[in-house]
Amino acid sequence: METNLPKTINWGIIGLGKIAHKFAADLAKVSDAKLYAVASRTQENADNFASQFGASKAYNSYEALAKDQNVDAVYIATPHSFHNEHSVLCLQNKKAVLCEKPFAMNRNEVEHMISVAKENDTLLMEALWTYFLPHYQYVLKELEHKTYGNVLKLEADFGFKPKLDLSSRVLKKSLGGGSLLDIGIYPIFAALSALGKPKTIEAKATFFENGADSSTLMIFGYDDNVEAQLKSTFLEETKTEAIFHCEKGTIKINTKFHEPSTVTIIAEGKEKILDFNYTTIGYNYEIIHFNELIRNGKTESPIMTFDFSKNLMQLLDTVRTQIGLEY
Repeated sequence: METNLPKTINWGIIGLGKIAHKFAADLAKVSDAKLYAVASRTQENADNFASQFGASKAYNSYEALAKDQNVDAVYIATPHSFHNEHSVLCLQNKKAVLCEKPFAMNRNEVEHMISVAKENDTLLMEALWTYFLPHYQYVLKELEHKTYGNVLKLEADFGFKPKLDLSSRVLKKSLGGGSLLDIGIYPIFAALSALGKPKTIEAKATFFENGADSSTLMIFGYDDNVEAQLKSTFLEETKTEAIFHCEKGTIKINTKFHEPSTVTIIAEGKEKILDFNYTTIGYNYEIIHFNELIRNGKTESPIMTFDFSKNLMQLLDTVRTQIGLEY
């Protein structure tokens, strides 16, 4: 990948929904980067977003943004089912791509995206922001160093009750809607990033009338009887915590573990809470990492690697097969 980019990296955003607003708000707080162009299916939506966040260009065509010579990087925030198509469009136009999670709908699509990135010698990364948050990196290091001994069990959940609109992006099956791909990816990510690939997987689910999963329960089995008990649900509000039970203590990432949060350590009869003093929504950490990859001419992240994204999607595919969920 070429490295003759200006110091300030010009970003484009494709898909201007709720998450794009959060991303743009944090992008504005990152030095040496700016929102240059946005694209939506309607000019009005693009104009409104550009006005709100100070973008120079507003397109009603994703292809027009991908072909804009002034765009260095593109954040793709369209529904899951379009990630493959839109990533490939941008990669073929030599634009570095940060694509929102889940990377695509299945492992075959992920592998296609990666192959196109390699063919075009262009940076591609899955935007699973949790991996880059300081509190999560802290917990991973504590687990790696076995500060409290080996992990015996992981419990991770993510649950909330969206408005029951089966045509909404979150619940529409044809867009990859349902709890598994939308929020179940986070508990699965916690297991994969902390414990690696499981030896066994058990899963069961409940479904909405349109066939999208309303809740999914999973048990990942590892060596030495280590288990990850994972849950995603659109039927109830849950604590949305990730709790690592270790030999000599417990590490708990508190409510909304996937976004800026606090960490509770319980060991030797004592409890302490670690506050990471977040001042942003949290997307700036992955943005800063991605910008550095661009400046250094990298085409793959050493943290959110292609292999990690492939393994993550493979786990989602395996769970879908077990619960009988087909898109």
